[in-house]
Amino acid sequence: MVESSFSPAAMRQLPSPHSHSRLAAVVLIAVGTAANALAQRPPSLVTTTVAPAAIAAPPSAPKANTTRAAATLKAGPMIGATSMRQVKLWVQASAETNAVIEYWEADKVTSVMRSKPLKLVEETDFVGQFQLGLLEPGRAYGYRVLFDGAAQSVPQSLGFKTQALWQWRTDAPDWKLAFGSCAFVNDPPHDRPGRPYGGPPEAQRIYTSMAEQTPDLTLWGGDYLYFRETDDDSERGLRYRWQYDRATPTQQVLLRTGSHISIWDDHEYGPNDSNQSYPLKGEALRLFKQYWANPNYGLPELPGTFTTHRFNDVEFFLTDNRYYRDHDKLKDPTKSMLGAAQLRWLKNALLASTSPIKIIVSGSQVTNERNRVETWRNFPEEQADFLKFLREHELNGVLIFSGDRHFTQLLKSNRPGTYPLYELTCSPLTSGVASWIDHERANPQIVDGTFIAERNFCTVDFQGDKKNRKLVLRSFSTLGKMLWEREIAVAELQVPSAK
Repeated sequence: MVESSFSPAAMRQLPSPHSHSRLAAVVLIAVGTAANALAQRPPSLVTTTVAPAAIAAPPSAPKANTTRAAATLKAGPMIGATSMRQVKLWVQASAETNAVIEYWEADKVTSVMRSKPLKLVEETDFVGQFQLGLLEPGRAYGYRVLFDGAAQSVPQSLGFKTQALWQWRTDAPDWKLAFGSCAFVNDPPHDRPGRPYGGPPEAQRIYTSMAEQTPDLTLWGGDYLYFRETDDDSERGLRYRWQYDRATPTQQVLLRTGSHISIWDDHEYGPNDSNQSYPLKGEALRLFKQYWANPNYGLPELPGTFTTHRFNDVEFFLTDNRYYRDHDKLKDPTKSMLGAAQLRWLKNALLASTSPIKIIVSGSQVTNERNRVETWRNFPEEQADFLKFLREHELNGVLIFSGDRHFTQLLKSNRPGTYPLYELTCSPLTSGVASWIDHERANPQIVDGTFIAERNFCTVDFQGDKKNRKLVLRSFSTLGKMLWEREIAVAELQVPSAK
């Protein structure tokens, strides 16, 4: 077991030349008479040259506060959105504290950079988000968390990697995505009577299985948590649920692996099947932004969770299917799931994208023609308008990822005159499995062998050079057993050239 705290022995442990940002990508600092790299750092970075005597207690670290109970790590740390020169880091403490992040390059080991102190307070559940920069592209870094000057030990190495500058230089790197939705943590005093919806304790093993895949990025596809009846009628109730679920011990190894982004669906937005009328939508949005370190949220003039995130050669279009949603049963042909303004944003964002692979992420299914349970099919005019937009603007490389349904399937919608539109629905992680699915099994859109009615998660490997780039999609059981595998070539996702 390797802890993130330092020791004299740890100083002499140099990283492997094959260090990676995945689970094993952590570096312990070696100190010596290295080159004066600090002189090359921009003045905006707070750096401290590390000497052997300073490792255990950095000279600039604040003295421990003796007037209150010492804060400890409650959840995380978790790397959020990454870019070439900056990463976001999320952390939660058990009590008020001044938090600092120390981080260092994996292969230079000459100095330690330190974030500015951030006070974690009760009003924000002792949560903090750091923006670490100005970093170098394609570099591996190690880091540790300090609360009031005390290093927080975790049974796991801590590291992150900035995105590579590959454009106009090389082919895009190979990398792995983990994806899933619908996670339920049992809380007996507040759960409904009967069999626990979050399954037996061994259902939590799925997070370890996901971490063992060492994803570079984990995409949470909505329903990360479930507000109970005791939660969704008060701001304090919403906060309780976030605090309770995020601190789940079995999640921590995954939260500390790779980086993480998320969308929401109804259950971390409000009650089941919530729409724009939910009175605590503002509080729900604030908490979602507090607990996820996504790249951005909405637009200055348009609140919401929607945004984009580019990761290597893939751009994700994270949609918000709740904040502006009409009720599915509203009898009005102009009713909307995304809202006119967000839909216009999505179209423009897709047109502006230069990524060869474009993944639209939705909490509700988009292309399922068989079902009307919380799908975009319930909004036929808006759905038809968007699908028409994709066709008329001849956008290449588009796929759709969705959650919500409590089963997994890969849908393929053939579109005469252009390439097929694939939609990967992956669900549930730990929530209950759908029991009303016989008619879904017979859906002709399903790619044979990809319908899974058990707790599972998915991975996508993006592999190959530019001419042979492909996506390898897999589904895994709670214990990590592969359930199916399919390949989609990027060359298959191209509008045919006019002859």
